[in-house]
Amino acid sequence: MLNHEQLLRLMRDKMEHPATPRELQQRLKIPREQRSTLTKLLKELTRNGSLVETRGNRYGLPDRMNLVVGKITTHPRGFGFVSSEGAGDTGWKGDLYIAGSNLNQAMHGDRVVARVERVGSDGRAEGRIVRVLDRGSTTIVGRFDEDGSGLGFVVPFDRRLIMDVQIPNDSYGDAKPGDMVLVEITRWPTPARGPLGRVTQVLGDIDEPGVDTEIIIRKYGIVDEHSPESVAEAEKLGTVVREKDIKGRTDFRSWTTVTIDGETARDFDDAITLEKLPNGNYWLGVHIADVAHYVREGSALDEEAYERATSVYFPERAVHMFPAELSTGLCSLNPRIDRL
Repeated sequence: MLNHEQLLRLMRDKMEHPATPRELQQRLKIPREQRSTLTKLLKELTRNGSLVETRGNRYGLPDRMNLVVGKITTHPRGFGFVSSEGAGDTGWKGDLYIAGSNLNQAMHGDRVVARVERVGSDGRAEGRIVRVLDRGSTTIVGRFDEDGSGLGFVVPFDRRLIMDVQIPNDSYGDAKPGDMVLVEITRWPTPARGPLGRVTQVLGDIDEPGVDTEIIIRKYGIVDEHSPESVAEAEKLGTVVREKDIKGRTDFRSWTTVTIDGETARDFDDAITLEKLPNGNYWLGVHIADVAHYVREGSALDEEAYERATSVYFPERAVHMFPAELSTGLCSLNPRIDRL
């Protein structure tokens, strides 16, 4: 059965120009019974940017059409750059420059298709956005305000998001002018209109304690709540090391072990021991919490940790990779308490 990789390889080897599905079927010698599969694959590959559909229902490879697929990084001054996802030499230096007039309503972080307009004598290329494939984020953090006529809008906290978001009167929620808020985009920008949104959460005044942390958490999409499934797994493990967990392990409890985290740390992952050897050298032992004993591959805890990848620490709080039952409990090397 034809798949994505096979179709792309066939098109790269045998097609010099964009073609209709019928032409592709004939040129690539795809059996009639796989016609529906071909149509489905073309649509899917177009959605993910591996192919581009042109006028006349023709499909082609972006690099054969002077097109680039990649993410756009916009600058507060109004222009942007597209970093190509394609492998190999692009034919120019650096990223593709996009002037403000050629952004075509693309926003910072969007995955886009851009056309290369020209390559300068210095090897730098300039282009224009022709299509937005995926939006970088459906939510924006910013300051809510009202204009002189009473219409609401949100100024993004991230200055690279260069368009204010309009907020209809019935979408203010509890927001007041000056509040930092989280906004969900309900209508993306068009050539004639800016983006539209609704306030989903009021974070508070930016000068209030803790609001700056909430802004960063929302801005970067850091998940600060654990799933019920992972919490249930963590709670099921209990709060103390069980006898059956100790069996077969080397016992270091008689050693003087010192954690190396500061006194204000919220969890203690690492500790050391130091022993002077007969020859005058020192033996440094590093003791690390055995998280893998509790987190089994394929479990809810494992899957959630895979998505988070790390704990995130702020001056006044931490967003842990694991629920508190593990991060500050069974897997935290607290004084005079047995730990694996």
